[in-house]
Amino acid sequence: MSGRRHGRELVRVYVRTGGRTRAGRRLDWVTLVVAANAPVQGLGVEARRIAGLCRAQGALSVSEIAAHLGLPPSAVKILVSALIDSGHLTVPPPPEHTDAPDIDLLREVLDGLRALRT
Repeated sequence: MSGRRHGRELVRVYVRTGGRTRAGRRLDWVTLVVAANAPVQGLGVEARRIAGLCRAQGALSVSEIAAHLGLPPSAVKILVSALIDSGHLTVPPPPEHTDAPDIDLLREVLDGLRALRT
């Protein structure tokens, strides 16, 4: 495509993703990723932008990366998946929750919600 939209050049998504049409791994829009200490030489422009953003901002979700860079979320999923596979990004392990929920507090919340229905 050679046109312009809102002052930006239109670039087909498959060009941005290096011809890939699907992510190699299952990612959600809220999956958090962080930059690894891998050199970015040899990466495409969009992949370098994503790695640089994650280095500067810390842990970001796939949807946050898309919003920051103005890229389609579907393309970001593909790019992030490839960057994880290449070792440029990692998915941090979920935090361990050692505290059990306060059952009394949960009961109070449930009672309050039930009271709202009546």
